[in-house]
Amino acid sequence: MIDRRSLIRSGSAAGFGALALAAVNSGTELAYGSTTDGPTSGFGSGQPGYPANLSPQERRQLRIFDELDFEVFTGQKWDRLGESHARNIRVHHPDGHFTDGIDKHIEDLAWFFLWAPDTRILEHPLRVATNQLTAVTSVMKGTFTKPMPNGKGGFIKPTGKAYEILMATVGIWNRHNTMDEEYLFWDNQSFNAQIGLD
Repeated sequence: MIDRRSLIRSGSAAGFGALALAAVNSGTELAYGSTTDGPTSGFGSGQPGYPANLSPQERRQLRIFDELDFEVFTGQKWDRLGESHARNIRVHHPDGHFTDGIDKHIEDLAWFFLWAPDTRILEHPLRVATNQLTAVTSVMKGTFTKPMPNGKGGFIKPTGKAYEILMATVGIWNRHNTMDEEYLFWDNQSFNAQIGLD
């Protein structure tokens, strides 16, 4: 049996690919195609449905994650982040660093809106769920129209360029249906190039 946590912790594309293959090989269906049990209008309408073989817990976790991106993140409703994230969540970022705690995670998420106020996630092209593990791909979009804090007390001048990146989030859920760990994957080189920072 594949140790999913060690694959995710490696942070590599190969590890993530192996995770997806393991999910498929274990009988977990990829969540795309039409079903009548997918998200409805209000948020995520037009999204692929959920696979028929999910347990009630797996279905609940995917629904929570849909609402997290479509409503909470896109709407900057940071007071609701605790609906999907444990207070002491550890978040692993694409550059290899990690943060601990929901307050730091909110600060990191809000950073996108400082320089790209139109940041949004409205699509989940692919969803996988098995037991306490979910993997969801998202399309994040925005436009670099405001000064970007550079982390050194200064700012990077806006370029006016739009970005659209495919990202993946792997979540490890606890018995309270919140994530204890979250792994974020996207191509930083493509992201920086799109907003004019290459």
